[in-house]
Amino acid sequence: MSDSLVVCEVDPELKEKLRKFRFRKETDNAAIIMKVDKDRQMVVLEEEFQNISPEELKTELPERQPRFVVYSYKYVHEDGRVSYPLCFIFSSPVGCKPEQQMMYAGSKNRLVQTAELTKVWAWA
Repeated sequence: MSDSLVVCEVDPELKEKLRKFRFRKETDNAAIIMKVDKDRQMVVLEEEFQNISPEELKTELPERQPRFVVYSYKYVHEDGRVSYPLCFIFSSPVGCKPEQQMMYAGSKNRLVQTAELTKVWAWA
């Protein structure tokens, strides 16, 4: 049932940004932070970062509000191969308003499908 629940659509401009991000050629760590625009009931771009570590990314997220993040990072395999996986992070800190948590939770699956992501993490 929850797989079909859609609370918010994805902004068309954000869809294009995510598509370009997915096929980016740069080799630095990068992130797109997204939020729910409650009035428009739409997931929109909040901010983009280049050359950002996971620790720096964590400090950019609000302490009391949920956010979605798509993160691209350099990964060196044991055999020396290098890859640049895309990860989807759903940040829902303790203390968020229940209404916000429901809007984000109900929008997550649509966003993951739109961005065509397979690695999904939740931070609380």
